[in-house]
Amino acid sequence: MPLLTTALHDLLPVEHPVVLAPMGGVAGGALAAAVSNAGGLGMVGGARGEPDWLARELALVRRETTRPWGVGFLTWAIGPEPLAYALEQGPAAVMLSFGDPAPFADQVREAGALLMVQVTSLDEAQRALDVGADVIIAQGTEAGGHGGRRATLPLVPAVADLAGPVPVLAAGGIADGRGLAAALALGAAGALIGTRFQASCEALLAPGVGAALIRARGEETERNRVLDIAREAGWPERYTARTLRNGYLDAWRDREDELRTDAGAKRRYRDAAEQGDLDVVPVWAGEAVDLVTDLQPAARLVATLMAEAEATLDRLSRTRNRAHTTDTP
Repeated sequence: MPLLTTALHDLLPVEHPVVLAPMGGVAGGALAAAVSNAGGLGMVGGARGEPDWLARELALVRRETTRPWGVGFLTWAIGPEPLAYALEQGPAAVMLSFGDPAPFADQVREAGALLMVQVTSLDEAQRALDVGADVIIAQGTEAGGHGGRRATLPLVPAVADLAGPVPVLAAGGIADGRGLAAALALGAAGALIGTRFQASCEALLAPGVGAALIRARGEETERNRVLDIAREAGWPERYTARTLRNGYLDAWRDREDELRTDAGAKRRYRDAAEQGDLDVVPVWAGEAVDLVTDLQPAARLVATLMAEAEATLDRLSRTRNRAHTTDTP
């Protein structure tokens, strides 16, 4: 029996309320399997459903773990075919993010997978409930990568109150066990964690990205549209991306309209990106990147997260007991 049991355990046979964020291109089969094998829920980052990548990484997670795992997609960017392929591989859960989940909800449910929907506002949370989400992920703006405007601390309890018995996971700015404990205190049933697992041995990282994450500080991250415009990513306007600052972003900040029509600037971006220039390409990172001090195996990260969370909750319990003893006549 896990020490920290939450409503998530009623839905999935996992040991810990720790879920890997399905970071596109980063959370591959090896990382997802490692998190699942350590007792959490590993999620493959299916993103836009690129067929070759998806086939390779889903085959890998199936080979490397017999425990529950899942896959996540960008709702605005996929069609039914990649989702159908993923469902054929037997995931325990499918996570839909950034867009209307309604066109895919029945497809997920009929395949027997849990429907997890990531939201960035109360309106999105209500839509997730309307389509029958089994789990809602309330993502705060502190998160790395794409997201909305609401901060994690006020968003999570508001979504938890709205969702009622439907379990809510907290996401955004959570990178250690103290953050996991805080998420539970806010009414969440666990945490979806990205940046900390991005800095792991199993993550699919371009050269230099791991070192950049270790060096970075939270104030060096910034939400922007510049890099999405430069790489012509097609993201909906309402979702900005939190990345580490770089020279390209500095050059084009507050000039997004000009960049949209500057073919030469986009070409120069592509040329530099092909060389893996980290002063150009996005390095996704959340505000909790301060807490990333090394690259570790994912299993060790899960164990550390749980030990820290349990120690934090135990300390708070002892503090409460001391206060009660002091107040007792």
